[in-house]
Amino acid sequence: MLRIYSDGGARGNPGPAACAVIVTRDGTIIREVSEFLGEGTNNYAEYRGLIMAVREAIGIGDDYVEFIMDSELVVKQMTGEYKVKSESLRSLHGDAVSLMSQIKNPSIVHVRRENPMISRADALLNIELDIRTGNGQAPRS
Repeated sequence: MLRIYSDGGARGNPGPAACAVIVTRDGTIIREVSEFLGEGTNNYAEYRGLIMAVREAIGIGDDYVEFIMDSELVVKQMTGEYKVKSESLRSLHGDAVSLMSQIKNPSIVHVRRENPMISRADALLNIELDIRTGNGQAPRS
């Protein structure tokens, strides 16, 4: 089973945004990916991180995947506990749902941001933002 951790953040809200994903199998990191997203909000970056995570899972081809995030909003919207009220997030939510339907047995879990793998993903997205913006200001994630 794959466990894929994702995080997204923006410096300012909105502001320069990035996301990162850490893919693990049996507790071992097998891939790390980060992406600069341009201008966006924190929630936009979190959704883009989830979409990146799902694409990684599809590329690997595992039937059992646990997606792990620190964004309570995104997790609860994906599980149907919260409605997607934001017009700007609806298409991202739809993309994530559509992609996730390609995985036989996905699950999505909310964890605290202090989770070691979420902290690592946060560090990766900060590196991406530092490279792209030349700015040392930490993003909100």
